[in-house]
Amino acid sequence: MNLMLHGIAGNGSSLPLVVADSLAADPGEHFDIVLTNPPFGKKSSTTIVGQEGRVVKEKETYERDDFWATTSNKQLNFVQHVKTLLKQNGRAAIVVPDNVLFEGGAGETVRRKLLHECDVHTLLRLPTGLFYAQGVKANVLFFDRKPASETPWTRKLWIYDLRTNMHFTLKTNTLKREDLDDFVRCYNPANRHDRKPTWAGDTQAGLSTQGDSFAGRWRAFEYQELIDRDKASPDIFWIKDESLEESENLSDPDVLAQSIVEDLEAALEQFREIAKDLGVENSE
Repeated sequence: MNLMLHGIAGNGSSLPLVVADSLAADPGEHFDIVLTNPPFGKKSSTTIVGQEGRVVKEKETYERDDFWATTSNKQLNFVQHVKTLLKQNGRAAIVVPDNVLFEGGAGETVRRKLLHECDVHTLLRLPTGLFYAQGVKANVLFFDRKPASETPWTRKLWIYDLRTNMHFTLKTNTLKREDLDDFVRCYNPANRHDRKPTWAGDTQAGLSTQGDSFAGRWRAFEYQELIDRDKASPDIFWIKDESLEESENLSDPDVLAQSIVEDLEAALEQFREIAKDLGVENSE
């Protein structure tokens, strides 16, 4: 739909849009490539109005035999759904919020299964405010579907940190195509199996936005490192965050203020989701 709205339909043909609940069932058709930014919202719910007019929010869960876990977390469901949409050796890139990387329970189940059954090879950690609500932190997760195997398909997860000490706004300092050039070069689309890290260990622990702001943002983590982490979480950062420095080294006031606003808005968004689940009307 985004392609259609931006006039990108491919050879002038109409896009095959289907009005339905994407998560309801496996559509039966499978694809070589899936690129998606699923709808924002941690929980799925249906509004039910009783005879006396009382409004109740009922959480939606999807009981699907092809899903690893049953959950009302829409983002986790979309990750599972995208995996089912892929042909063998099909490739996917999906935008996900941070909770997909660290949430326990169903989140841990999905991550462990994904790492085992797919080649989860790349994670791009994006600056805040690019997707979803202002202040919500997003990532792009890249993985390939593989045939059944007793051994895990994921060997290394390469992570590119485009978030720490990077500050973009929607108006005055927008993210430009050239800001992604270093990631594309590191991704090495010509042969992603021949990648080279730009992180050189503790000698780069004090990376600053002064000079080459893209230095040291690319490194790999072995499969065993990932599953040994708490909840098998790839929510990993290694560059020193300048906003956490002591007062004499604090960022500019406008950067700090923007960071505080983003964190507060992200927290408010979570509280709104909780309020919706409790049947509280939005009073904005």
